[in-house]
Amino acid sequence: MTHPIHAPQLDSPLGWLNTDRPLRLAGELRGRVVVLDFWTYCCINCMHILPDLAFLEEKYAAQPVVFLGVHSAKFTNESDRETIRAAILRYEIKHPVVIDDRMKLWRAYAVRSWPTVVVVDSMGRVAVSLAGEGQREALDRAIGEALDQGRAAGTLADGPLTVQREASVAAASPLCFPGKVFADAELRRLFIADSNHNRIVIADWPDEQGQCRVVRVVGSGAVGADDGPAERATFNHPQGLVTGQGRLYVADTENHLIRAVDLENGSVTTVVGTGRMTYDFAGGAMGVDQGINSPWDVTREGSTLYVAMAGQHQVWRIDMPVGFARALAGTGRENLADGPTERAAFAQPSGICLHHGHLFIADSEVSAIRGIDLATERVYTVLGEGLFTFGDVDGAHPAARLQHPLGVSAWSSGLIVADTYNHKIKIVDPAGRSARTILGTGRPGTTSDGGGPMFFEPGGLSCAGDDLFIADTNNQRIVHINLTTRRWHVLVLTGLSAPSVGDASGLPAPGDAGCSWTPGGADDSTGPGSSVGKQVAAILTPLEVPQGRAFDLLLELQLPRGVHVSGAAPWVVTVESDGRAAVSAKGNALPIRVSLPPASMDGRTTVKWTVHADFVCCTEDDRGLCMPVSKTWRFEVRAASSAARQVTLSPRLSEADCGLA
Repeated sequence: MTHPIHAPQLDSPLGWLNTDRPLRLAGELRGRVVVLDFWTYCCINCMHILPDLAFLEEKYAAQPVVFLGVHSAKFTNESDRETIRAAILRYEIKHPVVIDDRMKLWRAYAVRSWPTVVVVDSMGRVAVSLAGEGQREALDRAIGEALDQGRAAGTLADGPLTVQREASVAAASPLCFPGKVFADAELRRLFIADSNHNRIVIADWPDEQGQCRVVRVVGSGAVGADDGPAERATFNHPQGLVTGQGRLYVADTENHLIRAVDLENGSVTTVVGTGRMTYDFAGGAMGVDQGINSPWDVTREGSTLYVAMAGQHQVWRIDMPVGFARALAGTGRENLADGPTERAAFAQPSGICLHHGHLFIADSEVSAIRGIDLATERVYTVLGEGLFTFGDVDGAHPAARLQHPLGVSAWSSGLIVADTYNHKIKIVDPAGRSARTILGTGRPGTTSDGGGPMFFEPGGLSCAGDDLFIADTNNQRIVHINLTTRRWHVLVLTGLSAPSVGDASGLPAPGDAGCSWTPGGADDSTGPGSSVGKQVAAILTPLEVPQGRAFDLLLELQLPRGVHVSGAAPWVVTVESDGRAAVSAKGNALPIRVSLPPASMDGRTTVKWTVHADFVCCTEDDRGLCMPVSKTWRFEVRAASSAARQVTLSPRLSEADCGLA
């Protein structure tokens, strides 16, 4: 006779994210069916089940069913609260997530692989444990049976549990988690996969100040797989890009498609894929008859496209324009194994480039750079040791270490690699089997103390001569750096704004991750996803600014204990002088600096100024809650010859001001 297994409690010293409070099985979860998704955010299989969970969350929204993520990290970088929070936003997860510190809950629930979904019934007992992807129907049945049993036993709670999930904006950028970028020096065009806005941005080559004119936006911003004109076509979290033969080829990742954009008129067509995730490890069909699985990056040689097929751990080739698609390398088994292409193994290949007759692959789950000799059709390893060997070590093989690289591009005689989970850019020498850091500090950020660029999980990069363009994914930006002079800019995409895609509720539509909300004016009502309105505060003491001279205004906030400004959602500060034209600045660290021209007094002793800020406040306790805040301060300015060239505005904010009371 078997005895029911009582579900272990959901305790974590690192706390909870995407919720306003911790949730306890012995507390308000009692009487509810609880679905626990054990995941780690690097894992393609974990990504594959998110649509299943979203479908079931909607189906059971009115029932006493609660979906919870249990994040049990594989990589060191995945153990950090801020990187997990960024992943929750990037993957548009709507349920609470508990951080499984040191995999305590993983062991308590006897989990053995990612992903695993556990259903806990209304009496707090483990009803079923399902490992792997493709389990939507089995999970649906298990939830339905647990509800039926709870009703029969009289143990079900009355209705759904209301949890306030984390609301987020990325107000400082019109991009939303851009995944990949491709630079075409011949066309003098830049192509950006604005992944969470479900669109492709095409821009002119940047000028010396990093300004880019947006030429065309392809995609409406809605999630979908519609072909047609640029403004009506739809994508689903596109990633890799490459140009060729008058087209831009797109790895339309979550649609499981390869799309083509006509560079003359912007129209979109589907060239390979059925639109459904498949497990065909050989291929051999043509065009839209050939199913594929999570294509993550593409490169081209002549009329041949090479695809890093992350979803089935392979590299594919597609003969264009007919679209004949077949596997080139990898058995589909997730591992690191060299040898003939038909016997080799990859682990979530996510970046690919061509260099001197060899394909080079950022093989992310084994933290490796792999190569394919196209002449001999053999796979070899440049750097990397296996699924659980990773780190941040410069030097030569076997000592050198990467951590989940997602991007690779050819430069000179070597490779430039986005060492994503180390927040670095490295040079890799394939011949010498060595790696060397050239950019980044190893910590998430935007700018180092020395003025160099920092990154937050850069997902893709592209070299064109000495010009390197980096998709700095979690910082919502594209960085341009000259590899010879090391001069760098954050690109300013002139004419680009976030798409206006939403549903009747006013909330961001699926696929937006909140990035498309652009805060309005100071007197607007509460914005979508926000719990804090546009509040106006008066500052009584006049501020002294230099007379007749330009100066810097520093906005420094005095925040409540245990509250900080989120670096995952950069913020914007706008200054208006006496109701005249505004000057803006953006950043993600305090203080925010706004460079201003001399104050225009027009013969008056004082003038009225307005400072408006849009940012995100987060708690540091186990609530793990972040809320968007819009604050406006109005005050008088007095010009004085003795005033400093740097003026500080330092208002005090309460928990109520931050929406956290």
